[in-house]
Amino acid sequence: MSTSIQYEEEWLKMAADGDELAFTHLFHAYKFKLYGFISKLTGSPATAEDVVQDVFLKLWKDRKSLRDVDSFGSYLFRMAQNHAINGFRKMAREENVIRQLQTDEAPAHSSPQSHISLKETRELLHRAIQQLPPRQKAIYLLSREEGVKHEEIARRLQITTGTVKNHMIQALRTLRETLSRHPHSLEILLLPCLVFPFC
Repeated sequence: MSTSIQYEEEWLKMAADGDELAFTHLFHAYKFKLYGFISKLTGSPATAEDVVQDVFLKLWKDRKSLRDVDSFGSYLFRMAQNHAINGFRKMAREENVIRQLQTDEAPAHSSPQSHISLKETRELLHRAIQQLPPRQKAIYLLSREEGVKHEEIARRLQITTGTVKNHMIQALRTLRETLSRHPHSLEILLLPCLVFPFC
């Protein structure tokens, strides 16, 4: 057994018992490799940073389960990949919510109160878009209101496609956080026909 694997097994056992230093060793041993893997998978350095942070936070919260892990590297990369995929699915649902909020259609079978809340939420969304940083706002509007693909946006603005994706991720995150701070917006976001386009 190699020394590195032996150390890793010891670190896993110690981390499972709550040893923060051992867990830190595991973090430093894998953070760059995991970041590179997720960055390549998603094409987004910002997303990769979030995934690495989220995965290690989850590992620490569920640290007792580390005692049962045979191959930490495989376990970690599989966990990160699943986290990234789930993140894409969540982002797709959020984009659909925001896209529908920008239309004039209200969900079927909604109440008069829901119509009022929907109108208020659209106004809130419009204000939030106007307050985005200039580059984020320009990219968001080109993508969402004009339907321009990321590659074309990159060509027009003379930036990389990855930069376009990063700006879109940050813009959507800001819009989501803005909407989530308003109770009536949360009611709209929870309407099934907004969140799930196939309902």
